[in-house]
Amino acid sequence: MTFSCEVKNELIRAVPNVRHCKLAEILAIVYFIGTISLSKTDELSLKICTEHSGLARKYFTLVKKTFNINTDVVISNSTLVRHKHLYSVSIIDDAGTKEVLKAVKLLKNQELVDSLSLGSNSVLINSCCKKVFFRGAFLSAGSITDPEKGYHLEIVCSTLEDALFMKGLMEDLLLFPKVTARKNSYVVYIKESDRISLALGLMEAPTSLMKFENIRILKGMRNDVNRKVNCETANINKTVSAALSQLEDIQLIKDMMGLDKLTSNLEAVADARLRNPDASLVELGKMIEPQLTKSGVNHRLRKLSSIADSLREQVRREDG
Repeated sequence: MTFSCEVKNELIRAVPNVRHCKLAEILAIVYFIGTISLSKTDELSLKICTEHSGLARKYFTLVKKTFNINTDVVISNSTLVRHKHLYSVSIIDDAGTKEVLKAVKLLKNQELVDSLSLGSNSVLINSCCKKVFFRGAFLSAGSITDPEKGYHLEIVCSTLEDALFMKGLMEDLLLFPKVTARKNSYVVYIKESDRISLALGLMEAPTSLMKFENIRILKGMRNDVNRKVNCETANINKTVSAALSQLEDIQLIKDMMGLDKLTSNLEAVADARLRNPDASLVELGKMIEPQLTKSGVNHRLRKLSSIADSLREQVRREDG
């Protein structure tokens, strides 16, 4: 089971306690996956279709508890995905359909208000209702990536107007999403892990939130370890490269003029490096009498490098 399915299965069990929040979640489900039909006799019916049996069951329960209206449930084979079922929950009674649509403010004066944006819907005045609507929208048209693979939560909207409304609603919830076009739809998404964590909390998915946070912490620890290992590896490579260069310089000086021609301070450092090619600058400093600091050893090695460069330039002039 995917992480997205786990989250949705948990959210299915979260049912609002108060009527206005129940209406907000019903509104989200109807708006995103609902179909309103008008018969030849001018009677309205309302149907929602989903491949998620839990969502169909939740919608059925919300309508029953809020309005005490009977609904018809039909299970059929999906035409888009093999071995998948499509669950339809319908209110075929005209009076029942109108009662639901009026309650969620999609029917006014016996006329549908499709032309009005969700932003004008008075069902979504309260912040608690906005949270519940966000949950219903995610259940109906959203998904979340497995945090082991990446951080991405999205809700797919059919129109730019709906996407901009969802963006505004999510901004009210401090989620601050972005919007992008995808084929014939618009996607409202967030990629920041802390905001996805907040979203899971707002939707009331504590178990999924805990799993998400555990994975996020482990990934953070792994990243820290990798950074430290990479840093240490880079430092080791740098140290080895510097030591090889120092050995090359000292060997050149030894071959061309002899180390005994150096000052006693430089000769001591050169001799210590030749005898201990793998030692760090701190370790070299402790091998010399009197002992030197790391910066003191480094200063003398730079002088040896300068002498070696002068000898190389002398060879080039003589060869020229």
